[in-house]
Amino acid sequence: MLDIKILREQPDLVRAGIRRKREDPSLVDKALELDLQRRQLLQKGETLKSRKNTVSAQVAAMKAKKEDATAVIAEMRGVADEIKMLDEELRTAEEALRSVMLQMPNLPDPSVPDGTGPEDNKPIAHWGEPPVIDFPPKPHWDLVKSLGLIDFDRGTKVTGAGFPVYVGKGARLERALISFFLDEAMHAGYTELLPPLMVNADSATGTGQLPDKEGQMYVVQSDGFFLVPTAEVPVTNFYRDEILPEERLPVRLCAYTPCFRREAGSYGKDVRGLNRVHQFNKVELVNLVHPTASAEALESMRAYAESLLRKLGLHYRVLLMCAADLGFTQTKKYDLEVWSVGQQRWLEVSSISNFESFQARRLNIRYRPAAGGKPEMVHTLNGSALALPRIVAALLEHYQTPEGKVVIPSALHAFTGFEVIG
Repeated sequence: MLDIKILREQPDLVRAGIRRKREDPSLVDKALELDLQRRQLLQKGETLKSRKNTVSAQVAAMKAKKEDATAVIAEMRGVADEIKMLDEELRTAEEALRSVMLQMPNLPDPSVPDGTGPEDNKPIAHWGEPPVIDFPPKPHWDLVKSLGLIDFDRGTKVTGAGFPVYVGKGARLERALISFFLDEAMHAGYTELLPPLMVNADSATGTGQLPDKEGQMYVVQSDGFFLVPTAEVPVTNFYRDEILPEERLPVRLCAYTPCFRREAGSYGKDVRGLNRVHQFNKVELVNLVHPTASAEALESMRAYAESLLRKLGLHYRVLLMCAADLGFTQTKKYDLEVWSVGQQRWLEVSSISNFESFQARRLNIRYRPAAGGKPEMVHTLNGSALALPRIVAALLEHYQTPEGKVVIPSALHAFTGFEVIG
């Protein structure tokens, strides 16, 4: 959620930022109107409360002098009734303002390029080269079928399309990658959490899934819970409504969870196999940092995620996302994409995002300055390190052999217990 002070002091800046995201800036005017109404009600209420205090003192003085205070008492009761009515109007205005503010997206960082869509995302780094394969490479959906690693058909029977079942060495490879990513995060100084797989509406609102992405989440209707679309939601909410001492910053957390996404409207060749599924595994990083440190933290998280891809030996590129391709909550984001040999296309495996104070303001996560003063909002960041489905797809395609086998990269040998599949 944006700081209301920015809307009051720089409304044109906010409108311009919202337009860069290809969103409707009319919410700015609605918010300013409601904010003015709220402040007027607040001022009027304070004036009446001051009047009530004055009248109360007057009643006490008249009673002490044995004077008739009937008329003054009637006035005091009338003022009290008016105060109660104004307090209700103020609550209504505050709720309306919050509702509008929750619908307003975060503003793009000035370093984010303009654009109209994914085609305007800016490649800023590459690593490695596509493997030299002197035979027709197979896409991963053919490899997992021939090697018996993933059963899509039986997953569809058990649940529905987009819920694959990992089998044998496929399941062990998945488990190995999760352990590898968690161990690497621990060595990098992250504290591991094992969070719930369901969250309440307050948590989903805090990180920005509500009211923006409710159509993408699975809902437990009877309890009002949401299956986690990413560990970002429960992990970032871990410190909701808390004040941390400045000395605790930065807070660096990681978590593995299955992730559940409806992905409504997804179809076609780009969603085949593991390219887009409804349940998948991911290790997520979350940072809570001092406001002056979030830009540096973003670059550090990006470098860390890149290091995992290098250890796996996967050819990848880094994209700086344009303003129109940023999510609702993000001010700046990098996407990491690996090269799919079997599909001859790039596959996104990680997004590293800075939200600055946008999520923290919704979550009410603050820090108390060591030098004293009022608590201030932390900055939050998160990143995939990494999402497994397309990593598995890229690994299988990258390391396939002419005989239809798959060689396991050395970084995973201690976790898989085998070096070759097939």
